[in-house]
Amino acid sequence: ISQNVTGSRFLLEANGVRILVDCGLYQERDFQERNWDDFPVPISSIRVVLLTHAHLDHCGWLPRLVQEGFQGNIYCTSATQEIAKIVLMDAAHLQEEDANFKKKRHKKEGRKGPFPEEPLYTSEDAQECFPLFQPCRYEKPVEVAEGIEACFHNVGHILGAAAITVRVQQNGQSRTILFSGDVGRWDRPILKDPTLIEQADYVLVESTYGDRIHESRERVKEKLCQVIRQTKRTGGNIIVPSFAIERAQEILYYLNELLLEGCVPYLMTFLDSPMAVSVTKVFQEHPGLYDKEMIKRIHSNTSPFELPGLTMVQKTAESKTINNITGTVMVIAGSGMCTGGRIKHHLFNNISRPECTVLFVGYQAAGTLGREILEKAHDAKETGREQEVRILGQNLPMRARIDKINGFSGHADREELDRWLAGLKEPPKHVFVIHGETNTAHTFADHLREKNGWSVSVPSYKETVKLE
Repeated sequence: ISQNVTGSRFLLEANGVRILVDCGLYQERDFQERNWDDFPVPISSIRVVLLTHAHLDHCGWLPRLVQEGFQGNIYCTSATQEIAKIVLMDAAHLQEEDANFKKKRHKKEGRKGPFPEEPLYTSEDAQECFPLFQPCRYEKPVEVAEGIEACFHNVGHILGAAAITVRVQQNGQSRTILFSGDVGRWDRPILKDPTLIEQADYVLVESTYGDRIHESRERVKEKLCQVIRQTKRTGGNIIVPSFAIERAQEILYYLNELLLEGCVPYLMTFLDSPMAVSVTKVFQEHPGLYDKEMIKRIHSNTSPFELPGLTMVQKTAESKTINNITGTVMVIAGSGMCTGGRIKHHLFNNISRPECTVLFVGYQAAGTLGREILEKAHDAKETGREQEVRILGQNLPMRARIDKINGFSGHADREELDRWLAGLKEPPKHVFVIHGETNTAHTFADHLREKNGWSVSVPSYKETVKLE
């Protein structure tokens, strides 16, 4: 995952053992062919997988890994294990559906697509991963091979997310490599703040938002309130592409606060994502990971997961009936970058309606449909010319209001990344800046050099580095 933001995979070789840290799926359009590429080393030679968290771009290639010969353990936190199973089954189902849909469409159009017209893996392939999961506790080191131990540290990004330190003992010396995973944020709803890590010789740190500062929590509520009120006045729907894990639950949290404070009118809200519904149930089973504010909500019977007017949608038929409702509704649906799932259908039905709002609440990677919509909305504003976007094989005029709230992000911004790295008591030997688009990664690397005087680099795809 060098100079892009999906497809997280790092191969660590020590003491004759190969360890894969994360096993993610590439989601940017320009990099999707990598999902079909041969792995750089024989997969059967990989001893273990260490999984930072359950987002698709960190765990979504696991079924393919197992399908091609991996037989070792997959270490992660308990919550990550539960959510990863949901994510992988959902991904397999979507791939099966998309493959069938594209096959029929391409046959009708008399052409072939750029990728094989078959799923990368099936539901059965996904299930083959499940016996390999080995749940770990935060802050309790686990020996994953002789002379190598891993420790999972709460990083706040999503439920169960962890930064991982790998400690290698070799020739009477030890070295610690810190993999940040995706660093979360302080003072956010629901989850505890990230844990600071005091020692690491080498650090691989994400940089998704390493070149900017997020909006404040109060600004997030204010903007969400404005969008709801404005769209309610025009009589349209609010369509929210959302990641099923953490983001959907956080939207419900803020919406719940606005309703309790009387800032917005009653609103029919649909969580139209079977995966988000399942993940919400996992949230309810892990209250030990909540922050004090969320625990207070639970004890006062004002849980955002029991929001007035909230409907958890599971079946496709139920999803389709949302289109028949008159008046304003909010639809929270996946996927978060509009690369698949039910959100495409809701966009199809609403993006050409000027009374509606499409509200983005998360990062949109380059090459995704979500990024395309945002960029075309910007172009339309700059030029005054109506733009079109292709959804489900049709070109549609973009007439809905396109809006974005950056403060929802579960990724640390530059200041928060600085705060997390400041936990290190001694400067690391070297820092590798990863998980960021090219310009962002280099900007953050320059920032770390100037601010801390550290040795920093931005690695290239498939680059190999020997650690001393």
